[in-house]
Amino acid sequence: MTYSLTRRALCMTTAILSLSAIVPGLSAPARADEDTIKLGIVAPMSGPNARYGAFSTRGAQLAVDEINQAGGIDGHKIEIYSADSQGTPVEGVSATRRLIDEDEVSFVIGDVSSSVTLAMQPVAEDAGVLLLNAASSNPKITYGAGVGGYKWTFRNYPTDENRALIVAKYAAEQRGFTKYAVLSVDTDYGRSAIEFTKKYLPEFKGEILSEDYYKEGEVDFRSVLSKIRDNGAQAIIMYGLADTTPIVARQMVELGLAGKVTLVGNGEFNTAKTIASAPTALEGAVEAAAWLPAWDSPESKAFVEKFTTTYNEAPNNHAYVHWDTVHLLAKAIHEAGSIDQEKVRDALSKIKYKSPVGEVAFDDHNQARLPMILLQIENGKPSIKGAYTADIKYPTQ
Repeated sequence: MTYSLTRRALCMTTAILSLSAIVPGLSAPARADEDTIKLGIVAPMSGPNARYGAFSTRGAQLAVDEINQAGGIDGHKIEIYSADSQGTPVEGVSATRRLIDEDEVSFVIGDVSSSVTLAMQPVAEDAGVLLLNAASSNPKITYGAGVGGYKWTFRNYPTDENRALIVAKYAAEQRGFTKYAVLSVDTDYGRSAIEFTKKYLPEFKGEILSEDYYKEGEVDFRSVLSKIRDNGAQAIIMYGLADTTPIVARQMVELGLAGKVTLVGNGEFNTAKTIASAPTALEGAVEAAAWLPAWDSPESKAFVEKFTTTYNEAPNNHAYVHWDTVHLLAKAIHEAGSIDQEKVRDALSKIKYKSPVGEVAFDDHNQARLPMILLQIENGKPSIKGAYTADIKYPTQ
């Protein structure tokens, strides 16, 4: 259930649901104009975040294969061009320029990292190429998009502010938490998520008793956890890395915090591997996600089955959001009746797209207003509490 709280081309490759079920009329007979749609994917394909990049490109490829096998978009086939951002702004900019200048892509999806996406925005704007983000969550991306300035940037992903509001509200109203400690990753993502949590906590009479950040690769959290154990926090607000969560959870058990202090935020608390690492520490953990494999919709289940069959591995959130974003872009091209850049951009701004999680529409900052799935770990398994939307207040221009 859901609660209200130009000519160039595209590309990708794999397969899942029947595309006609997702985008009616997309498999129209091929026309004389058979121009290929070139689609660029910017993602970290090397470096510490390569795992996320691999899932992203596979998800996108799966959607492209589905679309092409269904006849393309009004006869136009999609072709994917991938570029490695290495998870850094400098490399992300270089990758974006290569895709636009050398490969002549008309559309770009990227990046996983918010700092990379922020650096890509002016490049796409100068080139007049549509940048559709599928996985970066820093609100600054859409603060500066649409009426904020960058008219060629759109985002089909919830922001840290959406997530922070949803988690804070649930933690206060459903769990009764008012006292928190922060243990978040020291990145744009981790710090901005905490800043937005601070923005909304007063609405729910919440306070932060301690605030700490960790670097990628850190493995010893005992001193911070000891401080949290002694300061009376009811919950740890953690926006962090999936590989770090099991380490923190095991050390919570070691220091006697398991079952006494609850993790809330986002750090892939819900995966079987994470829960198995320290079940007592993960019990009760609260997380908001753009998507989960356990989400109960026919389209979502079909995606999970197809991805798993194709790649012999279950999909994660990055695989899903890139798969979904390719289908969203395909729908916009179809509704535009053209592969002209400006016409596709205008169609995207007006679109009503039914995703497997809920309806997607864009606000005047080119930010998708779409649901987030809220879950809680109960008896060692993720229990989905529903899909929630949250409206944020943009800064005054």
